[in-house]
Amino acid sequence: MNKALKIALPIAGGLAAAAAAAFLIAPARADGQQKAAFFGRNIAHRGLHTKDASIPENSLEAFEAAIDAGYGIELDVHITADGKIVVFHDDELSRMCGESLRIESLSYAEIQKFRLAGTNSKIPLLSEVLSLVSGAVPIVLELKRGGRNRELCARGYELVGAYTGEVCVESFDPLIVRWWRKNAPEIMRGQLSPPYQQSRKCLDKFKAFVFANLLTNFLSRPHFIAYGINGKKPPLVKLCEKMGAMRVAWTSRDWINELDSDMVIFEYYRPKIRYTTGIPSSKSIFVTLRATKTEITAPCVT
Repeated sequence: MNKALKIALPIAGGLAAAAAAAFLIAPARADGQQKAAFFGRNIAHRGLHTKDASIPENSLEAFEAAIDAGYGIELDVHITADGKIVVFHDDELSRMCGESLRIESLSYAEIQKFRLAGTNSKIPLLSEVLSLVSGAVPIVLELKRGGRNRELCARGYELVGAYTGEVCVESFDPLIVRWWRKNAPEIMRGQLSPPYQQSRKCLDKFKAFVFANLLTNFLSRPHFIAYGINGKKPPLVKLCEKMGAMRVAWTSRDWINELDSDMVIFEYYRPKIRYTTGIPSSKSIFVTLRATKTEITAPCVT
């Protein structure tokens, strides 16, 4: 092997690896209409709920408070045993309702017996939330992974497709995001991803690396990346953003996250409704909500 070939082969191998990585992480590019309602917006995480849960997360009261304040809304959905789409974050009722029962194992009628965090608030249907919002503010809809993901997506699309307001979708599960790519390409879609160390809480090293570096993007080609703010972004995530993915921060508790984000999902403070990317809302109104020590468990890819 001559000297020139010895030099060329490693270079060629490096270029091939870089090209493969770029292919795996490449996003889709949202058009102006898809992202207009979301770009530069602060989005209330699970509605404008309070830290002491007097206004519980993912309740009609929390969504009404967000609408009154002018904020977009982020919410989570599951499918019930009888095929209803309900708005609730956890797989089980234990944290919010005190019962170790899985949402998917219960009918909607059974779920209606429970109340959120000791209040009078019930677990709402997605249809109820859409009726309440009625196009007033944009909605970021997170689809939670379960045992009937395709049915969840299909029934969710029935509701979202008939809705006249602005909705985008996101999930930790790239196969759920892929479903929306294939079946509802007109709706902006996003990949939620936690940093590596957070993923390691419930995944092995290989899977945590894959998810933290967006190596499943080739399946779903997301328009935006909602990356956890509690860790550094790897180079591949930054490259994905350079390739055109909208940058979404979650879950923010400080206006400073507006500096390098195209959309911010926030809780427990009152930022401006809109901001200019790169220029934080220095006049944000910070509100100290009645504080109790509440454990916030970040979602994890499972």
